[in-house]
Amino acid sequence: MTKRLAALLVLATVAQARAQGRTPSFHDRYAALIANSRHLPDSTRLRELFKVHWEYVMTEFPEFATNVGYPGQNARWTDNSLDAIARRKRELADPLQAVNSIRRERLSAADRLNYDLFKRGIEEQSAASKFPDEYFAVTQLDGPQQDVGQLLARAPTRQVSDYEDIVARLNAIPTLIDQTLQLLAKGLEAGVTPPRITLRDVPQQITELIPDSALASPLLVPFKAFPASIASADQARLRTAAVAAYTQRAAPAYRKLREYFVGTYLPRTREPIGMSALPDGAAWYGLRVRQFTTTSLTAQQIHALGLSEVKRIRAAMDSVIASTGFKGSFADFAQFLRTDPQFFYADSASLVRGYRDIAKRIDPGLIRLFGKLPRLPYGVTTIPSYTARSQTTAYYQPGAPDAGRPGWFNVNTYDLKSRPKWEMEALSLHESVPGHHLQIALSQEMPGVPEFRRYGGYTAFVEGWGLYAESLGPELGMYQDPYSKFGQLTYEMWRAVRLVIDTGIHAMGWTRDQALQFFKDNAPKAEQDIIVEVDRYIAWPGQALAYKIGQLKIRELRDSASAALGAKFDIRAFHDEVLRNGALPLDLLEQDVREWTAARRNK
Repeated sequence: MTKRLAALLVLATVAQARAQGRTPSFHDRYAALIANSRHLPDSTRLRELFKVHWEYVMTEFPEFATNVGYPGQNARWTDNSLDAIARRKRELADPLQAVNSIRRERLSAADRLNYDLFKRGIEEQSAASKFPDEYFAVTQLDGPQQDVGQLLARAPTRQVSDYEDIVARLNAIPTLIDQTLQLLAKGLEAGVTPPRITLRDVPQQITELIPDSALASPLLVPFKAFPASIASADQARLRTAAVAAYTQRAAPAYRKLREYFVGTYLPRTREPIGMSALPDGAAWYGLRVRQFTTTSLTAQQIHALGLSEVKRIRAAMDSVIASTGFKGSFADFAQFLRTDPQFFYADSASLVRGYRDIAKRIDPGLIRLFGKLPRLPYGVTTIPSYTARSQTTAYYQPGAPDAGRPGWFNVNTYDLKSRPKWEMEALSLHESVPGHHLQIALSQEMPGVPEFRRYGGYTAFVEGWGLYAESLGPELGMYQDPYSKFGQLTYEMWRAVRLVIDTGIHAMGWTRDQALQFFKDNAPKAEQDIIVEVDRYIAWPGQALAYKIGQLKIRELRDSASAALGAKFDIRAFHDEVLRNGALPLDLLEQDVREWTAARRNK
């Protein structure tokens, strides 16, 4: 069969399906894009490829669709059966073939960037598909015992059909759990599990989802209060349906998960904590390092960089200690910060108010550092109690302009004696503004770019920006007392320590005790925080490397631009340029900023 005839047959298949009122398969639609290479401009095919692939992603991953406000998928869960996972891995070939059929040299500069980012993303997914990440179906950080309740609490609740979608998802939880159990079992067979030590809180996480009273469950949060626009009769009907779904379907499924997890899975999970203990673990970790840092740095190079940064930051910390007049060693000062009552709130409400007050102090100063600010608002709320014990000090939950959902800065109120006041300014700068909320909301509001760029990202950029944002505190009137300044340095040290510990655990054979001790010796964070953090690095290899690598690159680019431009350097223009294209791999960010610097120098 000639290529021309094959192309005509593909186009005919798509046309026939549409004529019969059927939606062509995604495979057919990708193939049609390739078949149309002689009939449509490359730029048109590229835009259509982005559209087709976004529809594919939204259809295959309905939780992601809910998060970004894409309609029509809110009643389903991702099909995580073994067959579906294998199919999705095979189907990565379709968009890759389609993008490779587009002639990059015929695209505009803007489309070339879109092309490069899309192709790079698909190639990285293809490279990762050889490793069975799906076997980590439950960790202390995620899994159906964490993600389901949080997603249902974020789901739209404006009209009756929204609640009917949530009920449908509640009724579908048994299938979700059965697929999770199958993945856990396959992981045991393959010797691919999280380390046992990190999973100790998971049984309790499951238990807290399924109290005897249905409406006390985090799964039914949307049914505790309805908008006034929904009639009383509908409210009663929907609440009854939700309680029935919980009682008859969801709670029994979670009890089944708990029984298997405690009785079968947990006793057989692995003891070694490093990724090197997994099949082909060294290569797997190497891939993760490249993905999370968007660099070619090796684990050994990153480890050495971490040690260098620890030494540099420690000197700055010693200087701050000296300025306070404190008499004693670094360890004594760290113990003072961890235990003195003046540094802690007595109740959760006061802690949350403290964060909200900091956010309100930051907001007015942003205009001095940024020419463009996002329209999407953000708020401060608490991490759900059923996840708080195993969660970090805080995290940002992106909003969704299309769904009318604001961004949220989630703070941890578990164990108040591990939530010192001196860390709150740095943490607020990172998670809200000018950190994650400002950067991610601007990305979501970018005009004229494909959706994968508005809602995608690179951890090295996103978390690197968050850490860089912490350093902007003095320019925003923060860190006026030495303890808050020490808190900022503690947070920077925390990210430097990560470089050493993550690579130490997964590439150099470090033990958990060795990692905990290194952390305690260098960063005066609370004991609870240190344990949660080290266990996070164990369970999420490579992710923690992104922060410092990204921050150092952004700082390097700022210093370079400032030196090159002198009096022409404008911090607002620099920040706007860094954020203009959304999250980028660090090599492309550097290329863009250096071109921007050269253009301004030559004006």
